[in-house]
Amino acid sequence: MFKHTLPLLLFIVLAVFLAIGLGLNPKEIPSPLIGKPAPAFNLPLLSSPEKTLKPDDLKGRVWLLNVWASWCVSCREEHPVLVDMVRRRHTTIIGLNYKDETAAAQRWLDHFGNPYEASVVDADGRVGIDYGVYGVPETFVIDKHGTVRYKHTGPVTPVDVDRILLPLLRQLDAEAS
Repeated sequence: MFKHTLPLLLFIVLAVFLAIGLGLNPKEIPSPLIGKPAPAFNLPLLSSPEKTLKPDDLKGRVWLLNVWASWCVSCREEHPVLVDMVRRRHTTIIGLNYKDETAAAQRWLDHFGNPYEASVVDADGRVGIDYGVYGVPETFVIDKHGTVRYKHTGPVTPVDVDRILLPLLRQLDAEAS
């Protein structure tokens, strides 16, 4: 009898874990960076490779780091939302062009519009690794002190902007420096 009970119990335990896993939202991938300083980088600007940008250049400002690429289908879906977000509110968005060809990325922005105050080139993806990027697009909210406050995995939608990003940006803007 016990010979058949053990496999049945193991099956039930595995089925419970599978059911729990299937009920999770894949967009809610936790980030160990939340509440910690944004990883440092010093990368060339897409539009002017002789110039560089680092997170310290943005201290004192609340900003978004949007990881994108010209080859990314979901980025194309998200892009008009970012353009509209900048148009509606003076939001600082820094692009992290991830594992992309510079010429293709520049053509993409010229064609679809450029919501980025600046976009930096992460050609080898090392900065993306530092930020724990699973895939593109991903967006990080970084506060005035350079601390990561939120991570959004997948394309940002208008609902995400209205319900999550804009309220968080307003709250962080209102906090004392």
